[in-house]
Amino acid sequence: MPLVVPGITSKDDTASKTEEWTNKLVGKKIGEASDATTFAKADLPKETRVIEPGLMVTKDFKPDRLNIHLKEDGTVSHVDHQ
Repeated sequence: MPLVVPGITSKDDTASKTEEWTNKLVGKKIGEASDATTFAKADLPKETRVIEPGLMVTKDFKPDRLNIHLKEDGTVSHVDHQ
């Protein structure tokens, strides 16, 4: 029987969240309102970090934090959870 610890995110759960956010965000810009090319910043999870090209970030591990990586033009290139 596997050990289950409340509050610990499994890899499968994190992978499905990452895939869900990838489908919602990649190719769009982050802005004030949602439309065909923009996703509203207010609709992002509380634990979100938007990473612009060249931005230095900490290496601390937070499995529930959504990292949104932007291209030079401001569109989302990829997302991950760390």
